[in-house]
Amino acid sequence: MLGPVENRSVSPVFVGRAEELAALNEALARAAAGEPQALLLAGEAGVGKTRLVEEFGAAAMRRGATVAVGGCVEIGADGLPFAPFSAALRALRGARPGEFAAAAAGQEEELARLLPELGDSGAGRHDEQGMARLFELTARLLERVAAAGTVALVLEDLHWADASTRHLLAYLVRTLRTGRLLVLATYRSDDIHRRHPLRPLLAELDRLRTVRRLELPRFTREEAARQLAGILATEPDPAQVDAVFERSDGNPFFVEELAVAACEGCCAGLTDSLRDLLLVRVEALPEPAQRIVRIVAEGGSTVEYRLIAAVAKLPEDDLIEALRAAVGANILTPAPDGDGYRFRHSLVREAVADDLLPGERSRLNRRYAEALEADPALVPADARVPRLAGYWYHAHDPAKALPAVLDASVVARRRHAYTEQLSLLERAMELWDSVPAEVRAALRPVTGAEACAPCGDTGAPPRLLDLMAEAAVAGRFGGERERALTITKRALRLLEDEPDPLRAAWFWVQRSRLVQALARGDGRRELATAQDLVRGLPPSEVHAEVLALAANWSMLHRPGPEAFAAAEQAVQYARMVGARDIELHARLTLGGLLVDAGEHESGLTQMRQVLTDTLAEGVPHVADRAYVNLPSELMSVGRDREAVPLLREGIAFARRHGLPDSEAWMWGNLSDALYALGQWPAAAEAAAQATRAGHGAKPRGAGALKLAQLALARGDVAEAARQVAAARARYGSHDPMPQQSLPLARVALAAAAAQGRIADARAELIGALDTGLPPGTHRHGWPLLLAAATAEADARALPAAQPGRAELLERLTETVRTLTTGAPVWAAHERWTRAELCRADGRDTVDTWAPVVAAFECLDRPYDLAQQRTGREREVLCLVAAGRTNRQIAEELFISPKTVSVHVSNILAKLGVSSRGEAAALAHRLGLFPARAQDPVAAGQ
Repeated sequence: MLGPVENRSVSPVFVGRAEELAALNEALARAAAGEPQALLLAGEAGVGKTRLVEEFGAAAMRRGATVAVGGCVEIGADGLPFAPFSAALRALRGARPGEFAAAAAGQEEELARLLPELGDSGAGRHDEQGMARLFELTARLLERVAAAGTVALVLEDLHWADASTRHLLAYLVRTLRTGRLLVLATYRSDDIHRRHPLRPLLAELDRLRTVRRLELPRFTREEAARQLAGILATEPDPAQVDAVFERSDGNPFFVEELAVAACEGCCAGLTDSLRDLLLVRVEALPEPAQRIVRIVAEGGSTVEYRLIAAVAKLPEDDLIEALRAAVGANILTPAPDGDGYRFRHSLVREAVADDLLPGERSRLNRRYAEALEADPALVPADARVPRLAGYWYHAHDPAKALPAVLDASVVARRRHAYTEQLSLLERAMELWDSVPAEVRAALRPVTGAEACAPCGDTGAPPRLLDLMAEAAVAGRFGGERERALTITKRALRLLEDEPDPLRAAWFWVQRSRLVQALARGDGRRELATAQDLVRGLPPSEVHAEVLALAANWSMLHRPGPEAFAAAEQAVQYARMVGARDIELHARLTLGGLLVDAGEHESGLTQMRQVLTDTLAEGVPHVADRAYVNLPSELMSVGRDREAVPLLREGIAFARRHGLPDSEAWMWGNLSDALYALGQWPAAAEAAAQATRAGHGAKPRGAGALKLAQLALARGDVAEAARQVAAARARYGSHDPMPQQSLPLARVALAAAAAQGRIADARAELIGALDTGLPPGTHRHGWPLLLAAATAEADARALPAAQPGRAELLERLTETVRTLTTGAPVWAAHERWTRAELCRADGRDTVDTWAPVVAAFECLDRPYDLAQQRTGREREVLCLVAAGRTNRQIAEELFISPKTVSVHVSNILAKLGVSSRGEAAALAHRLGLFPARAQDPVAAGQ
């Protein structure tokens, strides 16, 4: 029986790192003060990242912080997605159980995708917002737990992180704004080659001012000497220090290894390769211990004791002695949870694994897989399926690997780890042709409803096309759109040899979505191809989805009779085949089309019913769209005040369900509603929230456009132009929609006119008119025409505005004749636009403006009403806002004080205020008039 081996290869003293430790402690102090912190700790393998984190963590806990650590596993796609977050959240839950439970309350089912102990995650809904929803809820969970006490979340070995872990880390760093939270991630800088998957994330994080990167250098000679002294428990000979420092090049891990080798009289310290040094230390172990070390090297980052025993097949006493020898020599170390073993340093594991023969490696993986199949309880339940898939794949047994890999892909999907699911499905497609037909015929169905249920028998064994369908959806949901697009192209080539119109239509729908997401077009051509393929086929879920998507596309791009027909047929087909989600989406689209066509109450009733149904049935992905679209349609008919509480309700709903982009759209709509109601400070805050809440480019573009509108109304033309540029960049040019392009053109036109760039203003109008104002776009068309008419009226006396003026006014007048009104608010805009056209020709009188005022007096739009004063009332209100008395106004305008009094009374009544001061305050708040420079009367001079 072997006795314990003295452990001397870990320095008992912590050497150097004062600057880095101070930076970490400073970040912890900032986090404790309520300012979330994010740090990246980089350094080559063996330079001491883990030791620094341990020292920092111990100090942080002494200060009352909770330190939750999770490490990335070395086996990448074969491992459990989100592994470091799962481990860290598990530690956080163990340290703060009450606060964790309160923070997770109501979202346990979704958060169980990261932490299975919270309950059954269920099948859940899989869509493009699924991953963002999980990420948002995770960020909220951390914010809430950290609100009660400082939390340091440590993620180690980020160079091994799976894609989902990288995505979640990026999300947290971008979005965390509150809570006493520090996020610290470590990675090997020497592993990050040009094509390493971590490199794009590091570049993204470097651009964020909230992230600090620390580079951990090698030791100086003096630091290496102190480390040697700690290990040897005596002052080393200077010659020995020189030799070790030169040999290790200051890498602390190699300093340790060389020190121990020298202490034990091992000549390996003089070998040409430090890798050989590590292997010689392994080879110095007894043969059973060497065998165990080789087994553990191929088992993963941490291997459970019972699994080692099942693979090694040694008597238990012999196994324990072998493990004792490996642990005593500091090759292996017990896992933190006490249930398994891992290498003390990954460099040793890599050296041992690299030294395995190819046949030896595949044989070990087979034995791991067979042991795990025989007793699934050997590993934690949540890791069993992915581990088995990895073992069988690396055992080079396609017949065993294919079903295991497909099972692992299902687990990845359940966790919303779509990028890992895609990688596993690509691996399955790679294996497909190598697997006997009888094995493929016995495969369990792939259960992704969106990919397979619409196209055939869900109980049948999957075909290669089913794997491609599942992979295309996983790529789309996980943001791997290029890979998904390539898969759809390959699938459609296969379908040329095996015609299946329904399945082909499904793949064309995916291509339509991917093309739009990749900014390669508006997706219409692909959607039209899908429509052609399903035309004449019996009702089916695919048919209903194609029609619903076509109707929605038309509503957003080219509203008209075709959109109505598609929406109505989609509702009908969806009901016939029991596709409830598609039916609800199609009904919502149909309701919006009805409102835009002038059937206001019918359309709004339809949309309200959809919202009621989705809330009652628990269909949040349709309810969130209803919370965006229904208030928008209310605003389209001038019912902004009615839309406001609905939008606030929707924002709370989106936050509760982790829907950041939907929340951003709602904030943008709320900004518009509040602007129309004259509540400009609240409108500005809502617009800013839209830019902060959204993660997609378009919702943030909408927020920027709202900010541009407010800046312009307040006279800050430069800021308006800046926000217009931001909105234009975020919207892009690949997928123009009237609901975005027309408001953008309007604000850009008004900003150009305010800067005297009349030619640029006209170019914005002409571009919009050339594109056209299709039916249903009048809600965006009228403000654009009004802005253009106002700009021309204001520029009437400018010589630079004369060339082309007559032709433009003629075209503008003709467009006004053809654009429908559809609602009192747009009828009022029509009158206003016509009045501005009269002013542009110099033909406006008091009688020109009276009908405009009358039209707006019936509407709940105080800002618009305040602008509808007669010419004389505008002048009077301007002087009232400047602080003039009635007599001063009369003298300036050459009218009697009595006439001024009548005008003031009319103004007070129309503005709905009771005093001159309130009228002046409202005029200033709404920015109706620019500040008057050098006004001696107002200044009291």
